[in-house]
Amino acid sequence: MTEEAYSSTHPPLPPTTEDLRRSWLRLLRSRRVGPATFYRLLSEHGSAQNALEALPKMARSAGLKGYEICPSDAVDAEINVAKAAKARLLCFSDPEYPAPLAHLKDAPPALWAIGDLSLLQRPMIAIVGARNASSLGTRMARALAHDLGAAGYVVVSGLARGVDTAAHLAALPSGTIAVMAGGADVIYPSENNRLGKSIGEQGLILSEQPMGLAPQARHFPKRNRIIAGLAQAVVVVEAAAKSGSLITARDALDLGREVLAVPGHPFDARASGCNMLIRDGAHLVRNAADVIAALPPMESLASQPHPDGPAAAPQAPMNATLADLPPPPPERRTLRETAALHQQVLARLGPSPTPEDQLLQDLSVAPKELSSVLTELELDGAVDRHPGGMLSRPPGKGEE
Repeated sequence: MTEEAYSSTHPPLPPTTEDLRRSWLRLLRSRRVGPATFYRLLSEHGSAQNALEALPKMARSAGLKGYEICPSDAVDAEINVAKAAKARLLCFSDPEYPAPLAHLKDAPPALWAIGDLSLLQRPMIAIVGARNASSLGTRMARALAHDLGAAGYVVVSGLARGVDTAAHLAALPSGTIAVMAGGADVIYPSENNRLGKSIGEQGLILSEQPMGLAPQARHFPKRNRIIAGLAQAVVVVEAAAKSGSLITARDALDLGREVLAVPGHPFDARASGCNMLIRDGAHLVRNAADVIAALPPMESLASQPHPDGPAAAPQAPMNATLADLPPPPPERRTLRETAALHQQVLARLGPSPTPEDQLLQDLSVAPKELSSVLTELELDGAVDRHPGGMLSRPPGKGEE
């Protein structure tokens, strides 16, 4: 089957058949293919299937031995698990894909969803905080979630112990979304199994991770970014100076969302993060009215249009095929030149993120040429890509 293709300057078209959606998922599940690399590969190769066929060769060119794409059987197994859990795959550019998330530069290409998709069409506010929350903290989270839900907002959180649990419980009747660090069918912590089942029936569970995957530490920052991306604002209720809730708050600031915090006693370590946020300019929250006052009118938040990509970039027709694309230019770089360009890129990168635009200026190369090199280095694990077009060397891979 010929896959749909799209302009290289435009976000991908939604896959319209089951086979196309399987190839999207297979590409996304292939080793060292994150969101940025996924979009880059689709842009360069015109379709997920073409990208899958090209990946092994690209990996060999990057010096990565024994690279294999995600087996088809693994994707079939994941889809079967999803069907059993009544989960639906939301691909980027699907009409149901959450519009606030789709506006992000490195939005998850696909999400598994269990529950009421209509909640994604309503304005959302995230409530996050300490797992070991105090009695006062959980009471505050419940009050905020209940009152914000009564005002028409959907409450988003991460189903963790403490503040997250209290917020979900209070917002369950009005609408709540739980973003999971593991698979959408894996409730964590296990003590929230009953709550998670209720959210799947009355609210919505979202995850970008494979079905059946148990959460690991490295998955939680990605989960936090999705929480921040979905919400118009993030409210922090109790957070230590170094906590995952502050990561969510930083993500929210990076994404242009409002950050609000509930103040706490200076001697309570669980409030130190919130007090720091307020010191640095976050809105102080006493009740739901303070949250609502910090936001634009709800009419301007609801039903935001799904982005179709840059205005200057025409969208390819839905029936476009690879035959409609111009033939790729012949490769002109020799192996020696490629290796030299790899070294030039790596020499300009360190642990601190560097803008990709800066690399283009420094190296004076064509954007497509640099894009190809960066993809090879990403597959080799030599370069990390960050939100906002930023690049860095992974820890422990500085100048050699």
